[in-house]
Amino acid sequence: MEPTAARGSLAGLLGIWGVTRAALLLCVLKVLVFPGPDVTSDVSVIYRGWYDVLVTGTFPQDDVTWQYPPAAALAVLSPAVLPFLEYATAFFVLALAADAVTLALLLRGARGAGRSRRGAWMWVAGVPLLGPTVYARYDVMVTAVAVAGLLAAVRHPRLAGALTAFGALLKVWPALLLLAVRRRSAWVSAAVTGVAVAGLFAVLMPGAFAFLGFQRDRGTEVESLGSLVFHVARHHGWEGKVLLNYGSVEFLGPYVSWVSTGALFLTGAALAWLMLWRLMATRFAPHTAADAAFTAVLLFTVTSRVISPQYLVWLVGTAAVCLCFRESRMGRPAALVLVACPVTTLEFPVWFGHVVASDALGVTLLAVRNGLLVTASLLAARTLWCTTVPTRRQIPTTPGPSWAERTTVSS
Repeated sequence: MEPTAARGSLAGLLGIWGVTRAALLLCVLKVLVFPGPDVTSDVSVIYRGWYDVLVTGTFPQDDVTWQYPPAAALAVLSPAVLPFLEYATAFFVLALAADAVTLALLLRGARGAGRSRRGAWMWVAGVPLLGPTVYARYDVMVTAVAVAGLLAAVRHPRLAGALTAFGALLKVWPALLLLAVRRRSAWVSAAVTGVAVAGLFAVLMPGAFAFLGFQRDRGTEVESLGSLVFHVARHHGWEGKVLLNYGSVEFLGPYVSWVSTGALFLTGAALAWLMLWRLMATRFAPHTAADAAFTAVLLFTVTSRVISPQYLVWLVGTAAVCLCFRESRMGRPAALVLVACPVTTLEFPVWFGHVVASDALGVTLLAVRNGLLVTASLLAARTLWCTTVPTRRQIPTTPGPSWAERTTVSS
């Protein structure tokens, strides 16, 4: 691309980012009214309540809605760095800052031979399509750390390992980013960072790992893939209920535990497939770590008992890193994720009442969104396997010595 054209493209990208993010910020600040239920109450009520507990030096051990690893406390406490702003406002400003940092990382990752700004465009387009929910959850902060770790994996494995471990202690899923990292130094760095940070929280703040029990007891949330069973079953005499449970709207009633167990089985199957892929893969390129991370996050998202709207931020971020590499073939699954973003916004918050009611509109939205994610997962998994695992015809074979030669040697 010519320098003038490149500058024009960058100016356009930054301009679109500025306009769309201003709109998101105005929505969470309630200057503009976004349709559907208020998505900011998690910050102004739940996060603020956790903040009041965390500043006393302990985790909210008696609150079942606290289902996050210990470093999540840093995200909840982060508005303290802006004491001149009200808590929720400070949180939204910091979410915007994390968004900007992620874009800067992707633009830096686009520099050099074999790189592309497609990733930056993916981020600029994907985030606003998810609506104001992005700034009303701390997932955008976690995604910034994950993107930094993935981009560092190519040249700075120790830094990548440290960032990945820290990200995992923020919200678990970034641990998947190490899947295709081959250098031992990255794994050692991740182990040292993880043990050090987790140990520090365990020593300094009681209840650092209480979240494990709360997370274990979650059921089938109404937006998950498995929930479609009960959305349909409600129209055929199923006697269960939809209630707020463990911090999310879930199905409760007969056979729910079966579906939840089935989801765990599928997650285990996804993990087994990923381990098999890791054993079989032999062709690793600079983009392989990002491709594997995107695939893994997709598989674990679609098989989860919960698919909250903010989970799409993870997928947009990891897909964007893939697209920074011209040779990555994750373009089609990334496009499916991008299409799933506005559908997600329609099912929450715009028409969430229809989802809870399991009416035709709500079920259709869920079927379309989850169908897009399942298709993206299968396509990404197939692409990852085909680009890294050689077929029999591609495996070079070295002919062994003939019978006569073996006889001569042995004699």
